[in-house]
Amino acid sequence: MRIRCTASASFFLSLPFLSSAAQARSATDPIRDLDAYAAKAVAEWRVPGLAIAVVKDGRIVFAKGYGVREAGKVAPVDTQTLFAIGSTTKAMTAASIGMLVDEGKLRWDDRVTKILPSFQLADPYVTREITIRDLLTHRAGLGNADVLWYRTDNSPEEVVRRVRFADPAYSLRSSFIYQNVMYAVAGQVVAAASGMPWEQFVRTRIFGPVGMPNTVPLLDSARRRSNVASPHYRLGDTIRVVTNASVDAVAPAGAVWASVADMARWTRFVLDSARVDGRRLLKPESYAEWLKPETMVTPEEFYPTARLTKPHWRTYAFGWFQEDYSGRMVDFHTGSIDGMVAIIGLIPDERLGVYVLANLDHAEVRHALMYRVFDAYLGNPPRDWSADLLRLYGGMRAAADSARSRAEARRIPNTRPSLPLDQYAGTYADSLVGEVTVTLDKGKLRLRASSTHAGTLEHWEYDTFRLRWDNTWEGSDYATFTIGRDGSPSRLDLEGAMLRRVDRQRASAQR
Repeated sequence: MRIRCTASASFFLSLPFLSSAAQARSATDPIRDLDAYAAKAVAEWRVPGLAIAVVKDGRIVFAKGYGVREAGKVAPVDTQTLFAIGSTTKAMTAASIGMLVDEGKLRWDDRVTKILPSFQLADPYVTREITIRDLLTHRAGLGNADVLWYRTDNSPEEVVRRVRFADPAYSLRSSFIYQNVMYAVAGQVVAAASGMPWEQFVRTRIFGPVGMPNTVPLLDSARRRSNVASPHYRLGDTIRVVTNASVDAVAPAGAVWASVADMARWTRFVLDSARVDGRRLLKPESYAEWLKPETMVTPEEFYPTARLTKPHWRTYAFGWFQEDYSGRMVDFHTGSIDGMVAIIGLIPDERLGVYVLANLDHAEVRHALMYRVFDAYLGNPPRDWSADLLRLYGGMRAAADSARSRAEARRIPNTRPSLPLDQYAGTYADSLVGEVTVTLDKGKLRLRASSTHAGTLEHWEYDTFRLRWDNTWEGSDYATFTIGRDGSPSRLDLEGAMLRRVDRQRASAQR
């Protein structure tokens, strides 16, 4: 696909929020070649559109858009184009908690049930002991649990209610597994302590004071804007537009949409100890807590980039991953949701920050641009991070393809389902997942998990079927039926969940 790079030099130089230093690039400017490098990297990664901003010493020294909002169309990405910022939202939720701590409305180590009395997890001990600090540091003992919200019809309240059915993955505070639902709970803490919904709180207490007029907290708000990027996914050799996956059910974990101009101001705010025009939005003590290392991150839960950067340590703070790079401490976080990516990277000791937004799924050019800027200001020898990361992630994709091929080779040939296809149809349910329905449509089994999540079941082997989701970029899963003693399906195993057939039980009860 041909990448069209937009945002001319004259447009770039006229941006009112750029410092005079950015408007008069000299031979001694560390990022004098960033514009050309970013344009080249965008083309190498085949990203339809990208925006980047750099903050140094309290000034926005670079901000520019590249490419287009949607492949096949001419509308350009500029510094005001809205993208999903994904999980870089988490730091905003943690900052919101910090503001309420400053006001004496709660404490970091308050038990969650003190603020939310009805909150419940599977383990009564964890329910009683879990604190707000635990919510913000991915150490609450839960596994991923995105099945509770990703492309479901669950309300935010239902997501938090159902988390009590999620089995513990490890003991409280003994490990780290990245988790979105606990940040949704943190958003409910914000609402309960402040008296206003999370989305209203971040609008009035963060977006307004920091100067982020083009930032909205929910997907529904972003859809009403005109200058908005569309998400894209690479399928084979084709870059395709895909549908947005709403994060609104766990909004405090990653639902914000923003422009790079606004996120540059957010970056400057964070680097300036949470001050705006000299006025603090967080007290020094809460600011220090916000960026303090809280828990060790296991290698499996960290970024593959560590294979190249080789950090000596990896930690997590309140909405921030952390590592050492070139002798400095780095606070950073990515955001990823179907077809959209973001990254924020900070070296506080250098008063240096980078923010990148792009509209291609897992386009790791975001890391390449961040480290390129870091190297430039740290005086490191130039390194082509784009090329190095293309090789790294290309190798990972090839390994994943090989693993899939090996799995397919293990398929047992010439087997048949135990029953006629129509007998697998029915409703299956689990307390965590909810209900899914299986129907026979034109000779094919169809599975529907929600209004936006459905697919076709193709026979694989015996009573196992491969579920190909209608949204092709979501890939496929395996669904296995268990035949009961009465000769009909009694259970469906799907994505690690065991769903019991419930339509037969209802019929028996009615008889």
